[in-house]
Amino acid sequence: MSAIHPGTPWPLGSSLTGRGVNFSVAAPAADRIELLLFADGSAQAPERVIELDGRRHRSGDYWHVEVEGLSEGCCYGYRVFGPLAPGAHGFRPSKVLLDPAARAITGWDVYDRVLATGPSPNAHACLKAVVCERDGFDFEAHPRPRHSWQRSVIYELHVGGFTRRGDSGVPEGQRGTYLGLIEKLPYLKSLGITAIELLPVFAFDPADAPPGRDNVWGYSPLNWFTPHHGYASGDDPLQLRHQVRQLVAACHDADIEVLLDVVYNHTSEGNRQGPTLSWRGLADQHYYHQNSSGDYLDVSGCGNSIAANDPISCQLILESMRCWALELGVDGFRFDLGIELSRGAALKPLDQPPLFEAMEADPMLSDLKLVSEPWDCGGLYRLEDFPAKRIGTWNGHFRDGLRRFWKGDDHSTWTLAQRFKGSPDLYNDKPVQLGRSVNFITAHDGFTLADLVSYNRKHNLANGEDNRDGENHNNSWNHGVEGPTTNPEVLKLRRRQQRNLLSTLLLARGVPMLLMGDEVGRSQGGNNNTWCQDSPLSWMVWNDDQCDLELKQFLQRLLSLRRALTQLINPLAPPRESASRKPNDHSDLWRQWHGVELSKPDWAAWSSTTATSLHMGSRGALLWMGFNAYEEGLSFELPVPASPWMRMIDTSLPSPQDLPAEAVPFNGVTIPLESRSFVLLLAREVGSGLKL
Repeated sequence: MSAIHPGTPWPLGSSLTGRGVNFSVAAPAADRIELLLFADGSAQAPERVIELDGRRHRSGDYWHVEVEGLSEGCCYGYRVFGPLAPGAHGFRPSKVLLDPAARAITGWDVYDRVLATGPSPNAHACLKAVVCERDGFDFEAHPRPRHSWQRSVIYELHVGGFTRRGDSGVPEGQRGTYLGLIEKLPYLKSLGITAIELLPVFAFDPADAPPGRDNVWGYSPLNWFTPHHGYASGDDPLQLRHQVRQLVAACHDADIEVLLDVVYNHTSEGNRQGPTLSWRGLADQHYYHQNSSGDYLDVSGCGNSIAANDPISCQLILESMRCWALELGVDGFRFDLGIELSRGAALKPLDQPPLFEAMEADPMLSDLKLVSEPWDCGGLYRLEDFPAKRIGTWNGHFRDGLRRFWKGDDHSTWTLAQRFKGSPDLYNDKPVQLGRSVNFITAHDGFTLADLVSYNRKHNLANGEDNRDGENHNNSWNHGVEGPTTNPEVLKLRRRQQRNLLSTLLLARGVPMLLMGDEVGRSQGGNNNTWCQDSPLSWMVWNDDQCDLELKQFLQRLLSLRRALTQLINPLAPPRESASRKPNDHSDLWRQWHGVELSKPDWAAWSSTTATSLHMGSRGALLWMGFNAYEEGLSFELPVPASPWMRMIDTSLPSPQDLPAEAVPFNGVTIPLESRSFVLLLAREVGSGLKL
């Protein structure tokens, strides 16, 4: 029999040594732990049970052991013994527990989530961790693109849904997988985006959904280290990490960064009626927020909330981030309900959360892009005062402000101007550093762009919850007809509004994010919460007959224009407003706002129009933009340009004249803006020679 050694508490999880495998797991209150070794993932019972001696195999809160003769592919789990305090949920030795730091998982073919909720000594029904390599990503061969926030454009997508359709052009065995996504990188590159943000790819429980439906989005993590097996090509758990590395390497080679939407705020173990799978059975009171009676406190909306600032949880989250960033090569993270991670004991919000402080001080994580949702389901919303200097936030106010303006709502013009110039009003009227605010109009959670202009209300009956799920306040507008129509006037207006929204998003100051398929008019039939729809309803559209190819071309040219004009439309420091311009300063960039008449901004409650121009020092205007969300066309006075005007965008024109490959000369001291349209003019010295 293989020799047993005390082992070491670091690294967490299982790791190969020169003579076998070292195992380490946190269980501060446990009296005894058994390490169970299995012949394979479907084994009925453990092949070997190793009892860890608290004197030889424990260092502080961590239990550890080194077993000689074991190698990569070894399957294992834990049984944990200890007191069961009143109301506590842990220490149920009938459960075979998954290592929270497992980097590979097996047993999906026999895993039974129902058995996991009640007493069951049957190890056959559990998931098992698999010992695997912990090699570092080859950054020398595939270096990080390291795009600046100034030039970054994020594209949010779902790994499975992006290539699931048969018309995706991806080989059948790779559709809906990490490797299948590699096949579509030329498409993503052609759009002009710089980063993809993947909906959760942590191993999650697809059965954590209403009967007859699947958890498709993946916001139900079973483990924070293992890639989700449902996106694998083949069923070898040891190949999963290699496939993720292949995807990240291919993205880096294409100059595209990879960001992960990560769920550290809750787990699939749910409330006290949920299954005991891993965390709960090992260190329940360290991983989850609880009251004095042992009841879970929940601000995630999913039954539990991670006590992220407990040292045990904090260390596990940091190690998970290092795993994905250093071993698998990803370039950043977007924290789902990330402000929850700032809560301390009794869910008290902390101004200096230990997790965020440790994250920002970790040199191994210092070059990553970090973004968070600034809200949680407990009502906490911290945007301008988000408690971490290096973590940007999703700006939901940007989404709402742009939707309301282009819908023609009252009290929306001033808000549009604020959002367009970087939302200084939300940041105490101080200049907002690029990367601090991620702007978006649509995201996975809500309407697609096509549905935003086609539906007044959500249509979620397919989700099986009587249309109760999903957001009710969408600031959407169907433009006269609910859903699909053949009415040419309605279709014309919807087409124009999509271009208005995209233009405002991508020419505003900040970091823009686009939603998968918006560029081709992908619709979800008015469903604004497709989390349980693994069907064409939520998949990417590839058939040209179902794609708005004119909209795709518009977006491609718009992104090309954004790149060409980066220093003007997205400068590192925001332009000064004309009222605060320094006298005799001939080099500074400054902005002026006005209504239909120059020098007369119109911020009235009923106003639906505005215009802005950019100037360099005492020279004339270099750029002018007009926004008309009014129901009638209007004529705007123009400032004196630094050189003759050229028209670059006019969303009222048919494609491709709405954004031609080259700017078109424009003569006049006024310009007509059709109802609900956007116009961009460039001074000839800026626009001449542009090829989009």
